[in-house]
Amino acid sequence: MISAGFRIQLPEHLWVSELSREFPAGEFRLLSGYKLDDHALELGEVVADSAGEAVAAMRSHPAIRSYELLESEPGRALGKYETTQTDLYEFAEHSTLAIEFPVVVRNGWYSFDLTGTREELDDLRSVLEASPLSYELESLVSRTETDSLLTERQREVLETAVREGYYAVPRECTLTDLADALGVDKSSVSTTLRRGEAKLVRSALVGPDTA
Repeated sequence: MISAGFRIQLPEHLWVSELSREFPAGEFRLLSGYKLDDHALELGEVVADSAGEAVAAMRSHPAIRSYELLESEPGRALGKYETTQTDLYEFAEHSTLAIEFPVVVRNGWYSFDLTGTREELDDLRSVLEASPLSYELESLVSRTETDSLLTERQREVLETAVREGYYAVPRECTLTDLADALGVDKSSVSTTLRRGEAKLVRSALVGPDTA
């Protein structure tokens, strides 16, 4: 699988495109959302020196059916709202790739990450190439199934074990040395190693199992 970061120019008719250009120094962040029949329910925040003014502009925009302010502090406002513009979700449905939140909008452009196969991402790029809107590919990272297989702690311990020579032949690091390098007791290191190793072995033999 491949994780890609895109930055795409927004159509000018979208409310978030219009308001992000009206407040170019701020950010409009879509934290979550889903499409219903003719509108979308979204949770989003505005991060800007003039966050209050941006919220007022959202409330009065014809594409926003309703807006409920959930949190507010200087430079930031979090709200729940309904919008009649569902272009983002239709784009996601067309691409067959799941958009990963948050989606960040700055000055008429929105940035988001997508994860898919090389073929799916190539298809998406073909669609974007044919579009009149500009886009930029900001990042492209290959991901393996083991990226989500291990816990952060298991990965840290296993990576330290490899770096210290615990798996070298002959072994260059004892379990006690590894525990000292990590600053924890030998029993904890042993347990974490065994659990991480078991997941990797099971994945190699019968397929990934993140349970």
